[in-house]
Amino acid sequence: MKTVFETKRIRYVELSELLISDYLRMVNDIENVGRLIGRTEPVTEEAEREWVRGKLEEKASIFSMIDKESGVFIGNIELMDVHDGGGELGIAITADQQERGYGTEAIPAILQYGVNVCGLHRIFLKAYPFNVRAIHVYEKCGFREYDRTADDIFMEIRPPFPAC
Repeated sequence: MKTVFETKRIRYVELSELLISDYLRMVNDIENVGRLIGRTEPVTEEAEREWVRGKLEEKASIFSMIDKESGVFIGNIELMDVHDGGGELGIAITADQQERGYGTEAIPAILQYGVNVCGLHRIFLKAYPFNVRAIHVYEKCGFREYDRTADDIFMEIRPPFPAC
């Protein structure tokens, strides 16, 4: 797996079919991860393989996060729908790696990647109102709410980015 960039504890690698079992374990954990990324039904191995191949083919800005010390899969982080100087942040962390500060470490890294590599001047995201833990991390990293519906909270950030 090719490392694209690193932070203190995390290697950010290209998506890989070698990690499909890790991806499936994460997204199919509906209670702890899946519901937080809009999944209500399990994903099949075939569907996940197609998803990985599609992301690789489109050269998407999505990275798997690997703990540098243990080599354990942490989750994925992505800049989606990149156009007109903006992109949407998506992050999913496996249940067993949550509450270890990985999101707080990974978000500033992907923000810098978005600005320096993708040329973004606005990064936005959508969070479920019940995902209080994630909203706290986003706010800690400088995201501010700009809209809200009954189902979603919309947040954004523009450079220069504060330190988390």
